[in-house]
Amino acid sequence: MTPEEVRNLIGRGETINVEFKGERSGPLSDRDLLEAVACLANRTDHEWGYLFIGVEDDGSVTGARPRHGDSGIAPFRVEALVGSRTHPAISCRAELVTVLEKPVLVLQVPKSASPVATSDGRYLRRTLDGRGRPECVPFRFHEMQSRLSEHGGSEYLALPVHGATWEDLDILEFERFRRTIRESHGMGDQTLIPLSDWDLAKALGCVDGPKDHPEIRLLALLLFGKEESLRRFLPSHEVAFQELSDTLVVVNDFFRWPLLRVMDELLGRFRARYRETEIHVGFKRIGIPDYSEKAFREAVANALIHRDYTRLNAVYIQWRKDRLEISSPGGLPEGVSMETLLVTAPHPRNPKLADAFKRAGYVERTARGIDTIFFEQLRNGRVLPSYDRTTSTDVVLVLSGGPPDLSFVRMVAEEGLAGRPLDLDDLLILRAWWDRGTLSLEDAARIVQKSPWEIQGKMADLKRRNLQSKRIELSANDNLELKDKASITVRAPSRITHETRKGFEEKILSFVEKKGSISRAEAASFCLISPDQAYRILQQLVKKGKLRKIGKTGSSVQYGFNTKTRE
Repeated sequence: MTPEEVRNLIGRGETINVEFKGERSGPLSDRDLLEAVACLANRTDHEWGYLFIGVEDDGSVTGARPRHGDSGIAPFRVEALVGSRTHPAISCRAELVTVLEKPVLVLQVPKSASPVATSDGRYLRRTLDGRGRPECVPFRFHEMQSRLSEHGGSEYLALPVHGATWEDLDILEFERFRRTIRESHGMGDQTLIPLSDWDLAKALGCVDGPKDHPEIRLLALLLFGKEESLRRFLPSHEVAFQELSDTLVVVNDFFRWPLLRVMDELLGRFRARYRETEIHVGFKRIGIPDYSEKAFREAVANALIHRDYTRLNAVYIQWRKDRLEISSPGGLPEGVSMETLLVTAPHPRNPKLADAFKRAGYVERTARGIDTIFFEQLRNGRVLPSYDRTTSTDVVLVLSGGPPDLSFVRMVAEEGLAGRPLDLDDLLILRAWWDRGTLSLEDAARIVQKSPWEIQGKMADLKRRNLQSKRIELSANDNLELKDKASITVRAPSRITHETRKGFEEKILSFVEKKGSISRAEAASFCLISPDQAYRILQQLVKKGKLRKIGKTGSSVQYGFNTKTRE
């Protein structure tokens, strides 16, 4: 490394892959040096790690002290020390660089595919603390299991659960799995339907050993476990659904259910809150939802499939007034970065769980659910999905609601009706083109995360079709239509299922909890349903004894809690 390169790295301060060890107060011991190297080898990022000896925590260069008697500092001896006293042996590169007329010992440390320890058994890993500052912390066994699964080693969810028996599994969840396949419109693996519960569990890799004394794996509990068994054997598993209105918490529920039951519950709550805007393109009605159900399904499934089940934290689904936020414990899987999110080959953190979701028909068999999320947001005239708040410990997806770009939706619909459908790369390029007014080939390549030569033909085709020029014309038409309120409507659900009814009842009860009472009109407005639908749900709550009529405000009947039932 050149002195300039070293100064640049030091100037950025300590990071996840850069550590300073000063020797102002005395030489660094071999033990401390080895622990620092092992810690950097066990980090989570994908770049080289750098250990600067002779640099204080504040970045000031004080110089490295002699380590080898009369020979001063011998980098090759430091390399030999690290290689002989780390397990598995780390092959680092050490060199002495003069910075500000002082010697700095620089060790370049590769990331290890397997956990590294010092010769005296110390396992440490590099991470960020709650304030975003790098630190070395103990590397625990369950964290090693998670890291190994990311590198293609043993999968954490494939581990056997000591003390778990077949009785910890719920036969109703096996039937739910079969029902999900039947209702998947051909996406699920139909060959699993006729299998017995035992054979189904074997086919998914959930159990092993003889039937009379089976080995129950963590995967079996996640897919088919009873709630009390999940709480006992897998306390890290939890899913939260929250509805937030500014600072008001409308709904705040936590679930420790098997995953397919969680998916059913979350989809039911999504449909209860579903709202869509309508426009007409020719004689065809185009519905523009606030959030696409396809995108929501894939996003939630990704959060459950790719989360790190060794971490004690919940998956959060937060429904806000203008956005939907989904967060999942564990950073991006190995080999995936923000710059390659759309093109990296699928590499799930929990492969057997991902396979089970695919065979159930809950996610795309191509394992390209991320493409679906981006495509649906763009097709519906929404802002691109954002992963900007993702860290090394949590993946955070934000789906923006808000007003759709009607002219963009109309353009996409017209191209589809004309037999010229647009794919994801087309939409990514056109969205940037419309927003900026101009777009170079290099910028387009960066946006779709491909090389310029891969997309130059696509850029030429989009220019030939002259789609960008439609923006002004279509925007003008949409402005005229917006003045005609009959042309754009908000559609209530045409049919309320058992799952969506539960969601509506929950919202109404939450409203009464906060406000004290509710009318039919308020229920219809709050739940985005018709007054007749609201009336039927209110009557059902009265019949169940949860609500009662408490009087009138003008001509509106008010409903409040049934005091006797609550007591």
